[in-house]
Amino acid sequence: MSAERPTVALFVTCLVDLFRPSVGFAAVKLLEQAGCKVKVPASQTCCGQPGYNSGDRCAAQAVAREVIKAFEDFDAVVTPSGSCGGMIAKHYPELFSDDPAWSDRAGRLAAKTHELVGYLVDVRGLAGVDVRLERIATYHDSCSSLREMQVKTQPRGLLASVDRLALRELETPETCCGFGGTFCVKYPDVSNAMVEDKVADVIQTGADTVLAGDMGCLLNIAGKLSREGSAIQAYHVAEVLAGIDAPPIAWSGGSEGEA
Repeated sequence: MSAERPTVALFVTCLVDLFRPSVGFAAVKLLEQAGCKVKVPASQTCCGQPGYNSGDRCAAQAVAREVIKAFEDFDAVVTPSGSCGGMIAKHYPELFSDDPAWSDRAGRLAAKTHELVGYLVDVRGLAGVDVRLERIATYHDSCSSLREMQVKTQPRGLLASVDRLALRELETPETCCGFGGTFCVKYPDVSNAMVEDKVADVIQTGADTVLAGDMGCLLNIAGKLSREGSAIQAYHVAEVLAGIDAPPIAWSGGSEGEA
């Protein structure tokens, strides 16, 4: 592991802040164990993805400017979400491509923004954790973590070091769960069909636990599992790797026929 002790800013994300603060505490614990000094800027807000996905470029830029100002002075920006990480690292440069005053600042922030587990493994060189969890788990790859942040082997490698944890692969781990940010609101029937397929895949593994690196996916999957009457529990991968004692993720919103 690198001996350098960088100052890392944690981008908490809206869903972690509002629904699952334990993920934020797990992220801080893991980063500190990896030798980082962790700061959590109080002025941080949404990454701007809802506006961006809805075609409201001006609103997305306004939010992104606040994020840039809050995070640009740190050595690295780390977030327990491939979705928010992908927004900052991949879409901020495009968002300001026609704005010379902000283009360079967006590019510099993008270059040092990382998904949590990817940062721990690829940058900090973390090879394992000293945690024990006697469960059978399966892992869902979120679309943004996988395709925008290139995170796939990293969580599996760290999970393999968890004592007594058995990991069983989904048949289609890379298939979208149907959440997709505003997608699940715009196309609820399609979204529900997608999460129905995902939950069936989770159940067929025989796992008692489903893990992922994005709260949107986890809330969607946990909600559907609950409505299907399944006892399978959902956790963010950071919670498991940090050994955080937290209740399973639960989502009571929606009803049958909704994602």
